[in-house]
Amino acid sequence: MCGSGKSTAADVFLEAGWAYIRFGQVTIDKLNENGEEINPENEKRMRESLRQKYGIGAFARLSISAIEKAWLEKHVIIDGLYSWTEYTTLKDKFGDSLKVIAIYTSHATRYQRLETREHDESDTSHRMRKLTAAEAKNRDYSEIENIEKGGPIAMADYTVSNESSNEELKKQIRNLL
Repeated sequence: MCGSGKSTAADVFLEAGWAYIRFGQVTIDKLNENGEEINPENEKRMRESLRQKYGIGAFARLSISAIEKAWLEKHVIIDGLYSWTEYTTLKDKFGDSLKVIAIYTSHATRYQRLETREHDESDTSHRMRKLTAAEAKNRDYSEIENIEKGGPIAMADYTVSNESSNEELKKQIRNLL
């Protein structure tokens, strides 16, 4: 879920030399291509539009070639696997090589973190942006109701609880790595 610590966890894999693919970057790239402002409303509309056009597994389907290319050279961490169809698309393609880590953080903790998150204006990927609690809750509801979000979490190979600090999360991820 947004604000759970996915990007912080991905940073640990990046530090270990893994390739990085962020499904959410597809949304940002499409908005930039269209000259549209990056904001929660436009992102939601674009995500829904891509899923309408390519199906619920859109982000996996649109990213498979980049994953395959990166995988030729090194291990790959994917940030932002959301739907059951994305999960099954990747599982069908990569089999037991695909390992999923679910990062669980209570909604109260996530909303507080998202509201107080500092956004770096130079971050053109919009990877770590601030959301109000209302925006985060709206996104949570939309993702749970519309994109089969529970499936990948339920089928995760590993579950990490992130109710503490970034350093504690990084320590847990390093232990998995």
